[in-house]
Amino acid sequence: MAGAARTLKQVDAGVSVCRACPRLVEWREEAAAVKRKSYADQPYWGRPAPGFGAARPRIMIVGLAPAAHGANRTGRVFTGDRSGDFLFASLHRSGLANQATCTDSADGLQLNGVRVAAAVRCAPPGNAPLPAERTTCAPWLDAEWRLTGNGVRVIIALGGFAWQSVLALIRRTGGTVGTPAPKFGHGTLATLATGSTATGTVTLLGCFHPSQQNTFTGRLTPAMMDDIFATACAISAGT
Repeated sequence: MAGAARTLKQVDAGVSVCRACPRLVEWREEAAAVKRKSYADQPYWGRPAPGFGAARPRIMIVGLAPAAHGANRTGRVFTGDRSGDFLFASLHRSGLANQATCTDSADGLQLNGVRVAAAVRCAPPGNAPLPAERTTCAPWLDAEWRLTGNGVRVIIALGGFAWQSVLALIRRTGGTVGTPAPKFGHGTLATLATGSTATGTVTLLGCFHPSQQNTFTGRLTPAMMDDIFATACAISAGT
C-alpha cells in the first residue's frame, strides 16, 4: 500500500488501516479499549498515527512512535501527551507553529514549513518498538519522504532510534550516509547525500527526544530544543 500511494491522503489512509505488526496491533487496541482513567470518557483513535504538517516542508522531524495515551488516543502524532506539549511549545517559540498547545486533532494547530512523522506508526509496549517493527513500518516513512522530501533541507531526529531510521531511509531511497555512519548526539550535524532532494543533500540534526525521562531530569531543556530549531531554521534558509 505504501509503495502504491501517490498522494499524502493515500499514505494517511493506508497507514490508518495497517495491521502488519501483530504485537503493536494488539497493544494499541488494548490501550484504546482499557483507556487511562483520566481519559475514560474520551474516544481513542487506536490506530497507527499518520504524519502531520506541511505538504512541502523545509524541515522534517522524525520521532520514535506514538504514545499509548497520546497519539494513540488523539490520532495525531505527538498530540495529547507531555512530549508533544514540549515539542510544539518549542516550535511555537521558534515561529514554526501557530500555537503552543496541542490537545487533540481538531485544536487548530498548524505548522510552518515543518512536517512531523514517527519512525514507527503504532504505539509500542513500553514506548519501545523492536528493530524488526521499525523495518516493517519503514515503507510508510519512505512513501512520506517520496511525496514531501524534495524541498527538505533538514531532518531532525528525536533520539537515537529515529536517527538510525533516517540513515536507513536515506540508504533505501538512493542516498549515501558515508562510512563510518554518523553517530547520534544532541546537536550533532551530518550532511547526507540523497537521491530525492532538490539540492542533492540533506542535513541530519540530532536532538534528544522530548520524553519525560529527558525533560523532567533536565537532560533536554526548553532552551536546548529552541537552539535545535534555530539551527534548523538557519540551515533551511541557507544562512
